[in-house]
Amino acid sequence: MTDLTQQEWASKLAADENAVVLDVRTPEEVALGIIPDAIVIDIYKGQGFIEDIEKLDTSKTYYVYCKSGGRSAQACRVMNQLGFKNTYNLIGGFSEWSGEVASI
Repeated sequence: MTDLTQQEWASKLAADENAVVLDVRTPEEVALGIIPDAIVIDIYKGQGFIEDIEKLDTSKTYYVYCKSGGRSAQACRVMNQLGFKNTYNLIGGFSEWSGEVASI
């Protein structure tokens, strides 16, 4: 896992053809908007989170975010334990995101 600033995260994401954006927030938080093309897997689903993560392609690069960066850091650590090699945590999370936002 690597922690990236908002600018680093956006820059790496834009240049990465193997990228997947992963939102680990709750449905209530997601209703406020998401980073475009993000897939949503709520980290508070517990074992359900693990099961959903295990369905993902470990060869992809994952750009993970939550509201402020804490849960996404935790998600990156879990993903690394499950064999994911490239996970990037968004420092400051969605609350500090200044890029494009999509509605669900």
